[in-house]
Amino acid sequence: MEAFVIDWLNLLGRWVHFVTGIAWIGSSLYFIWLDNHLEAPADAAQGVGGELWSVHGGGFYHAQKYRVAPTELPATLHWFKWEAYSTWISGMFLLVLVYWYGAEVYLIDPSVAAISAPLAVGAAIGIIVASWFLYDL
Repeated sequence: MEAFVIDWLNLLGRWVHFVTGIAWIGSSLYFIWLDNHLEAPADAAQGVGGELWSVHGGGFYHAQKYRVAPTELPATLHWFKWEAYSTWISGMFLLVLVYWYGAEVYLIDPSVAAISAPLAVGAAIGIIVASWFLYDL
């Protein structure tokens, strides 16, 4: 029964990671396209660095990019962050499920080193944490 649950969690985690990764890449590509097509604003006095008029599905959109944050932000501000967060969270879920929970199968090679699963997982966590600090330096 446990293998059945693990297999379904693995499948669910992979699909969530795949779909959220596509959403993250898609929103990133949209903003790259948007930045590449901005034109000089009609009214630069408001701090607008560029603007774009577009149409999609019969609706007209007017996007403006500010050089710095405006003096007053709107009450509703959409952040494109959950695509990246969901991809990271689902990726960490898969790392834990596949490599740390199944350390004997995917993480430890007895012909290289005869170590226990907790030691291998601890070493993996230590390498990730150390890499994070090295990257920040």
